[in-house]
Amino acid sequence: MTGAARAHSARLERAPLHRIRASHSYWAVLGAIFVAFFLAALLPDDPWATSLVVLVLSATLMIAIWTAGWGRAQRSGSTGLAAAAAAAATVNFFTQGETLTALLAVIAGLLTIAIAWVTAAGAIAQGEVNSRSVASAICVYMLFGLMFMFVYGLLAAVGDAPFFAQGTDGTRSLRLYFSFVTLATLGYGDYTPAGNLGHALAVLEALIGQLYLVTVVAVIVTRLGRPVQRLGKLGKELENDGPNT
Repeated sequence: MTGAARAHSARLERAPLHRIRASHSYWAVLGAIFVAFFLAALLPDDPWATSLVVLVLSATLMIAIWTAGWGRAQRSGSTGLAAAAAAAATVNFFTQGETLTALLAVIAGLLTIAIAWVTAAGAIAQGEVNSRSVASAICVYMLFGLMFMFVYGLLAAVGDAPFFAQGTDGTRSLRLYFSFVTLATLGYGDYTPAGNLGHALAVLEALIGQLYLVTVVAVIVTRLGRPVQRLGKLGKELENDGPNT
């Protein structure tokens, strides 16, 4: 096989990945988020399990960056965060302590924020509302629940009193349950936070959950399938030149 033929074959092999990246489909990101969700819910409340969840979130951030098509300058900070998170998670496999546990909670929370930022920015950059926008919106909603789970875990790790009024800090899976019950405003009431800060955070999460559903998700769903309206100079140029194929 000649060099030109080999190069052509390599391009054909890479084509599916290039098409996925060019489509900005965030369903793969959503799938990775659900992997992290179920790991946090089902694994025991052990340091190695926490490290595994953080490693999955680090990989999810890289998938989100790749899907969004960010360049080197855009992704430098997020890539550094993912690398730092992976390093801290690896250390936690072998060395445990309250300080490292709190640090991992902070890093994991920052990871969820970074994934949400990259996913939302990439979806907005498309300039249109489609099924990929729906996937992005679901990603951000799930990340809110995971972020507050890590915040509650941080408070449980550094606080002197139990986080829950029931007299326990809870396990990671319990804090995940409480976070998403609060985000969805189900209000079961079987677990309630103790202390003013816990109350404030729970109220904040409930407000975010409700406002996000009635604003962002509602707007995306109502505009899904409608003709795209592009604004600004770029929009006018595209209207004059025709669709970009």
